[in-house]
Amino acid sequence: MSAYPSLPRDRTLASLPAEYPQDALAQITSLLSTSSPRRLVVLDDDPTGTQTCHDISVLTVWDIPTLKTEFLSPSQGFFILTNSRALPPTAAETLIREICTNVAAAAAETGNGDQIDIVLRGDSTLRGHFPLEVDVAQSVFGAPDAVVLAPFFFQGGRFTIDDVHYVLEGEELVPAGQTQFAKDATFGYRSSNLRDYVQEKARERVTDEQIHSVTLKDIRLGGPEGVCERLLEFPRGGVVIVNAAAESDMHVFVAGLLLAESKANMRYIYRTGAAFVSTRLGIRSIPPITSTQLNLPQPRESGGLILAGSYVPKTTAQLAHLTKTRGPESLAVIEMDVNELIASSESAAGLIHRVVKQTEENLTDGLDTLVMTSRGLVTGSDELESLAIGGRVAEALVRVLEGVEVRPRFIIAKGGITSSDAATKGLRMKRALIVGQAAAGVPLWRCDEPTSRHRGVPFVVFPGNVGGESTLGDLVEAWS
Repeated sequence: MSAYPSLPRDRTLASLPAEYPQDALAQITSLLSTSSPRRLVVLDDDPTGTQTCHDISVLTVWDIPTLKTEFLSPSQGFFILTNSRALPPTAAETLIREICTNVAAAAAETGNGDQIDIVLRGDSTLRGHFPLEVDVAQSVFGAPDAVVLAPFFFQGGRFTIDDVHYVLEGEELVPAGQTQFAKDATFGYRSSNLRDYVQEKARERVTDEQIHSVTLKDIRLGGPEGVCERLLEFPRGGVVIVNAAAESDMHVFVAGLLLAESKANMRYIYRTGAAFVSTRLGIRSIPPITSTQLNLPQPRESGGLILAGSYVPKTTAQLAHLTKTRGPESLAVIEMDVNELIASSESAAGLIHRVVKQTEENLTDGLDTLVMTSRGLVTGSDELESLAIGGRVAEALVRVLEGVEVRPRFIIAKGGITSSDAATKGLRMKRALIVGQAAAGVPLWRCDEPTSRHRGVPFVVFPGNVGGESTLGDLVEAWS
């Protein structure tokens, strides 16, 4: 397996061919309005995949009547929050099969049977159930012309150049296989080159001849028409890797993809990061939503609530910055000892009860409150045990949210599993609107359903690995 060096960001990006000069996103919008593109159904393995979208629905349930209602709406697509990244493989397989089966049935009953595209939105640092989820989708919807792999995510500093996937750390592009994400206790990997990654994860059942690339040269020199030609050239049944180092690259690729779909009725199944989804839906980015736009209560009626369960180093650094800059007069900090949470059900219940009581007192006093798990990562003896511990920690944070009856000024959930469980269990959301972003790459949801808890309170899905050291602190300060 080849080793790849880290690269200086500015010099590397400057050495690439010039970006395609025309507005390919405008071409996408035109293609979406003048043709009959397939409806996009995005199965999101944690809620952070909504981080580049706005004014689109996200479902946390997938019964056929709910899905039929969504298919009958005028939207070009919608999200289904699966949270499958928090599950072991067998449970994830069962869940994705159930969702895909219901989607297929609802689509057929609404006349959309062969007019849907499935996106399995995954982590831009390559963690998750791949290729398992793709295999399940193919078993339900049939073999596509190709599987498209596109983990690029500009706001998070994820770039794919010459088929090598990089993560921006400081001013360096670090090959993904050399980052802390590749050492994930559950979804670890060694490969930085996406060709090698596919073969590593597929246990080499995919040959090198079945893996194809749309290169930056194809995109930047050929434009949408060049991308279309490349896609039509590839043999059926392979994997297509998408290279991208700027948002315009993804725009050009998707425009070419839509041309290929219309010219030759090509059908794909997608494993992508968030950038592909918003581009495929023709969604232009908007500035982060401000507290003024949200009409947060003035004067303050209660404090904001921040729940933090993510353990990636970036989250820990952001929490340290938040607590240091806000200070005890502006921010109450409650730390939940993970060892106490997992020691026994009795010790966990006692700790949760104390935390709920203190949180409600703080919020009533108008004090923003951070409830965080202790920062020492506790792992199990194997992948499944580590996943189970993570689930118990997330459950404890959700039980805190379930117990808090004081309406928070806003809610920020830090980490994918934490935010998913907070939305579905703590707040009982079934359908929410993606309002936009609270900060670059940080989704903001609102749920107005009468059956939800703390209805209408701004809910921030804050990914564990997005933003700079000050992003979380800056957001809390701006909203407070």
